[in-house]
Amino acid sequence: MAIEHDFFGLLESGPDGSIFWSENVDMGDQTVTVDLTAPDQDDVSTEALDIAAAMINGIANLDAHAREAMLAEVDDRASEVTEFIVQQQATLGEELQDLLVDRSGDIDVDVIRSLQLMSMTILADEHGSADPFAVLEYALDPDATDDVLLVNLTSDAQVQSVTSAD
Repeated sequence: MAIEHDFFGLLESGPDGSIFWSENVDMGDQTVTVDLTAPDQDDVSTEALDIAAAMINGIANLDAHAREAMLAEVDDRASEVTEFIVQQQATLGEELQDLLVDRSGDIDVDVIRSLQLMSMTILADEHGSADPFAVLEYALDPDATDDVLLVNLTSDAQVQSVTSAD
C-alpha cells in the first residue's frame, strides 16, 4: 500500500506497514536532514502530512521558536539546557570559543545561537497525541553526536520540552 501526498509524493509502506521519507532541506547556510516516519501507515492522516509539510516549509520559523524556548530555560539552573551549556563548557574548555558564531558576552545566549540544527524527525502517527509530533536535534559540534539537545514539538508547533539526548 501507499499514501500519496502533494508535498511528499508517493509514500510507500514497507512490508511491516511502516512509512519513511527523508530529504535534506536547506536552511540558510546549512543543510538539515528531515525524516518523516510512522510505524503503521494506517495511523497517518492527510492532516498530519499537511502539518508535516508546513513544518518543513517553515523550518526556519520552527528553529527560531525552538531557540526562544531554549533561552527561556537558561534562568532555571536545573534545566537540561543549562546542564547542557555547563557540560559543554567543562568538556570543551577554551575550545568552546572557537565554536561560537556570535560572542555577545553572555555564554548561555552565545551557545544557543551557535547550536546547529542537525535534523528534524516527524513522527507522523503522533498527530494529536500527547507524544511529540516533531523532534528538532541541535548540536554545538556536529561531530559530537552524543552531545545534543532535543526540542520536542506538538503537531501545532508548540514546544513540549527540551531534553538532552542521554
